[in-house]
Amino acid sequence: MAKAPEPARHELPAIDEAALVAARAADKLLDCARERGAQRWADFLAAVPDQLRDAGVTELGRVALRARAAYGPKDSIREALPAELTEPFLLALDRLRRVLARELADR
Repeated sequence: MAKAPEPARHELPAIDEAALVAARAADKLLDCARERGAQRWADFLAAVPDQLRDAGVTELGRVALRARAAYGPKDSIREALPAELTEPFLLALDRLRRVLARELADR
């Protein structure tokens, strides 16, 4: 039995919008990391905005989970970059993950 093809992101507007909001927050965080010379975080975030904009529905969950790892208990992006940028990104990632989970539950 063949697996049904994944729906295109534009067919799931809530997921697409949540991913785009997260991408915009990631762009701001990446710009700040570069401006502050926080090279480690700039490297970590470098591909994230484009991945959030371009990834398929299935891959988005993995991208969000990887990006969420920046908020570790011992080593966190919060220590290097301002809360006015880190917290909106965290909220956007968590919202994206909730929307994705809802979509998967509905399938």
